[in-house]
Amino acid sequence: MKIIAVGMNYALHNEELGHTHIQTDPVIFMKPDSAILKDGKPFFIPDFSKEIHYETELVVRINRLGKNIAPRFAHRYYDAVTVGIDFTARDLQRKFRESGNPWELCKGFDNSAAIGTFVPVERYPDLQQIHFHLDIDGNKVQRGNTADMLFRIDDIIAYVSQFVTLKIGDLLFTGTPVGVGPVSIGQHLEGYLEEEKVLDFYIR
Repeated sequence: MKIIAVGMNYALHNEELGHTHIQTDPVIFMKPDSAILKDGKPFFIPDFSKEIHYETELVVRINRLGKNIAPRFAHRYYDAVTVGIDFTARDLQRKFRESGNPWELCKGFDNSAAIGTFVPVERYPDLQQIHFHLDIDGNKVQRGNTADMLFRIDDIIAYVSQFVTLKIGDLLFTGTPVGVGPVSIGQHLEGYLEEEKVLDFYIR
């Protein structure tokens, strides 16, 4: 399986990071399967970064093999969603960008893709109208609604499938809203779809 992720998919988040370029296509990057963190296991802050940020996202699970998928058929290719955290080594990201180098290492390191319990899509009347949020130590620190995506889920799937064959079990991280920030040892992270808790783990 592979992890496909979308960068800069919420306008206010782009503003908070200083991105002013108007996108005509989704910004796509990949994470290896070794990035997966699941089953409530703790996230250990790596030695190579002094500034690990959380980025809360809706995660979509692919359930069919697909290539060159038309947007109108894209909804047939996923069956469940959850909340995930795209952990980012922000200090490394700045360093890589300043030197003009690829920045996969700041996004794709081990355990950098935390995922919660998946919920069948049938539970939601419209995936483009879902509220999600992240609590840290009981305080709501980030919230979003999929209605604010610059590129909708089905359009992302159609776009990506032009280049990469989607396979059963692949995960799509759909981008983070405004409100990202650093994590520190001892914190308790809880992710919610609407008001249902689907993600629960600690920072070590």
